[in-house]
Amino acid sequence: MMSLGESIRIKTRRDIEAMRVAGVHVAEILLELRDLARPGIATIELDEHARRAIEKRGIQSSFLGYGPHGLPPYPAVLCVSVNEEIVHGIPGRRELKEGDVLSLDFGISWEGYHGDSAFTMPVGSISADVAKLIETTRQSLDLAIEKVVPGHRLSDIGHAVQEKVEHDGFSVVRQFVGHGIGRMMHEPPQIPNYGPPGRGPRLKPGMVFAIEPMVTAGGPDVRMLDDEWTAVTADGSLAAHFEHTILVTEEQPLVLTRVPGSH
Repeated sequence: MMSLGESIRIKTRRDIEAMRVAGVHVAEILLELRDLARPGIATIELDEHARRAIEKRGIQSSFLGYGPHGLPPYPAVLCVSVNEEIVHGIPGRRELKEGDVLSLDFGISWEGYHGDSAFTMPVGSISADVAKLIETTRQSLDLAIEKVVPGHRLSDIGHAVQEKVEHDGFSVVRQFVGHGIGRMMHEPPQIPNYGPPGRGPRLKPGMVFAIEPMVTAGGPDVRMLDDEWTAVTADGSLAAHFEHTILVTEEQPLVLTRVPGSH
């Protein structure tokens, strides 16, 4: 794991404008996918819609063919994770059913700059406990975003996530973390969703982060499936995942992957 203090690139005005455009594409396509997700639809159909949207808009997938650290190239443009699947679920013939917990993670590049976002939603009706899991995860991201202002330290972000999640009785996944983003989908630094506050570099205008809490209803341990991509909860409990790409400005955080109607 790279250290919290590893060099963080400050984005130029041109970088930021390109990332604004990339973020809007991500947000708008995720809204389309949210509207399509319903009982009976196969997860591959969501990926196929995202592929058509990418082609229509003249942008590039950040995910298709991605394969760091010797992993097989990722075969889709969209990550579709259901129920106990935490992240990186590969779309297939599985049909969504009433009561499923669905997480969609999506990234694109425009003029060489990336945007990355994720959200979790119910498929049909869910219990109050499951709704609380989803809402806690979403709120933990919002609280983390509030820390993305000049003068705060990098670890303040993950501390805000952990504090909210554990207060509400859930667990933070520690095996996967947020990250810097820009010309590369994953840039320094790594951003754990846990840990004490007040550590790491101070945040400065022009830094851009993809913050993504992953939360489980049970324990934090993870198990990898044979496809080498799909991460599931070791105890079979449900999971939720939210993510935004955020720019540090002179004043308030600017969420680049949020448009009206977004999470």
